[in-house]
Amino acid sequence: MVDWGEPEMFADLYELLEISPNANSDTIERIFRHFAKRYHPDNPETGDVERFNEIVEAHDTLKDPVKRAKYDVLYRSFVELHRETVAEASKPGTIERDVVLQDRLLSLLYVRRRRDVNSPGIGDSELEALSGCPREHLEFHLWYLKAKGWIAKTENGLYAITVEGVDRANAEFQTVPATNLITRPGFTD
Repeated sequence: MVDWGEPEMFADLYELLEISPNANSDTIERIFRHFAKRYHPDNPETGDVERFNEIVEAHDTLKDPVKRAKYDVLYRSFVELHRETVAEASKPGTIERDVVLQDRLLSLLYVRRRRDVNSPGIGDSELEALSGCPREHLEFHLWYLKAKGWIAKTENGLYAITVEGVDRANAEFQTVPATNLITRPGFTD
């Protein structure tokens, strides 16, 4: 039996049976019979053991009032999580704010490394305070910066910028392009 409560394991049983969450027991039974007949392993044309087992499990969950009530609680949470995800992804500036925060984290770690090459790390709490971002929001950004190779954990568990991170920070914060240097007033050969 699948644990429908695990987010990575959650299955939309209503979608699986192609019914509304408001479907009554007669509708659930009718649709189940339709799909059971179609996907039954004995059906030589459309039999599919895996799909059949999913259909049976969905039916068994939704036909039982107690199991369905428990499932519906999880279902509503699942739907709400998806709504929140879509809403956050639709907000203008979401990615831009993330890029700014990632640049801020790199800058903080850059300055710390520059000030003390032998002790360049910043701990979780200090990074949270310096960046102005709560730990639960920092996790994604720290994961990303680590995965890119721009930061790493030191032997004592602190975050520190890497050589690649320094190169990234330098590339991001070069404010005067070389072409502007040549054309600036006062520049002579």
